[in-house]
Amino acid sequence: MSVIVGIPACNRDLNGLMQHATPARYAAAVVGGAGGMPVLLPPMGEGMLAMLDRLDGLLLSGSPSNVEPHCYGVTQSLTPDRHDPSRDATTLPMIRAALARGLPVLAICRGIQELNVAQGGTLHQCVHELPGRMDHRGGPGTTEQKYRPKHGVRLSGQTARLLGKSETEVNSLHGQGLDALGEGLVVEAVASDGTIEAVRVASAPGWALGLQWHPEWRYAENPDSVAIFRAFGEACRAYAGRLRQAA
Repeated sequence: MSVIVGIPACNRDLNGLMQHATPARYAAAVVGGAGGMPVLLPPMGEGMLAMLDRLDGLLLSGSPSNVEPHCYGVTQSLTPDRHDPSRDATTLPMIRAALARGLPVLAICRGIQELNVAQGGTLHQCVHELPGRMDHRGGPGTTEQKYRPKHGVRLSGQTARLLGKSETEVNSLHGQGLDALGEGLVVEAVASDGTIEAVRVASAPGWALGLQWHPEWRYAENPDSVAIFRAFGEACRAYAGRLRQAA
């Protein structure tokens, strides 16, 4: 059964013209890894909530942009040139609505940060400036070098069971990170410096997982990524099956 997975897009300025876009690798991972059909969701605000009636899953992608601090009660922005208010206005209410109805959610990089903020949590705006923390940004080099495994994480809970291990190696391309946890979130992966790398939404009626790393990057070559997208796809099919039975 083919399922439909929504991927909220970002606003991107391309030569003075606003575009709605997200990296193609997310859609590729939905098709090949989750067995779903990806649909790009324009960042058009709360009006996009109606699309949830047509979806079997929601994938929140990474992005160069950061969630605006005022969304989690902070007035000062340390990255004022890296915001996308249209995406915030779309994804934050969409996450809350998706979780409430039990729609499967896979949140990646910016996505896990949006997930946390949507549930009332806060963010560190510059993780690398915190005492004792490593630099989690991609750093210099080619794209391949930026996305290589960079550090280990300790796994627990559902994520440890899903991957069949208690530790793994992940890539790292984020400047911001989770601070205070949002309501109903449980930490399921932590880096050696204490940075939160994965959360599960224990309060949600459906499958909902947030990852700070990028499992979509060359997903088919990484057993962890294969397991993650397979589980997401299975959750989407189970959700779709329940809807059909209810109808």
